[in-house]
Amino acid sequence: MRNVRTINNDAYSSSALATNKVLRNTYFLLGITLAWSAIIAGVAAAMALPRPGLIITLVGFYGLLYLTEKNRNSSLGLLFVFLLTGFMGYTLGPIINMVMARGGSEIVMMALGGTALTFFTTSAYALTTKRDLSFLGGMMLAGFVVLIVAVIANIFLQMPALALAISAMFILFSAGAILLTTQSIVRGGETNYISATVTLYVSIYNIFLSLLHILGVTSSD
Repeated sequence: MRNVRTINNDAYSSSALATNKVLRNTYFLLGITLAWSAIIAGVAAAMALPRPGLIITLVGFYGLLYLTEKNRNSSLGLLFVFLLTGFMGYTLGPIINMVMARGGSEIVMMALGGTALTFFTTSAYALTTKRDLSFLGGMMLAGFVVLIVAVIANIFLQMPALALAISAMFILFSAGAILLTTQSIVRGGETNYISATVTLYVSIYNIFLSLLHILGVTSSD
């Protein structure tokens, strides 16, 4: 019996160490990629670089995302993580420049603060709660379908109210992704820190961009 307990304790300790390692590596890589992305966004804004078109943005994002996931188990995956986050930082540069040109420095700061608050709040909850959050998976799948339909519809309708609703849904969807990903790491479901980092980064990116849109539209300017 004592040997069985010892084996079980060793297995539990090994699992806990592996989980902590994934969580630590994920947050470390996330912090570096956020800083890297911010630098690229700042350079793009300072140099007044043009916004990439929709086609370039979609091809660049999904192409680099595919390459990152395909190489997530090798060191090459890290290269594609930085290429992906750098590219996404570049897409933010012209948007921030446009907001700043309209006197929206406060909007940018509020969006940054709101994004940080959302991330830390959802992460803290996922790290400390004993509640199983897997039920969010089905809700997020349905929400993703609604989002896609709404985005496609608004391409033709061009309704400001619908655009605001889409931004709000993106915030909720991204917050759910942070909750699920973080708890999945804690419970040993997500074992690849590169995949986890990309999911968290994209969620933070979407929250920031959505808050910029909502705050920009609702501001007096």
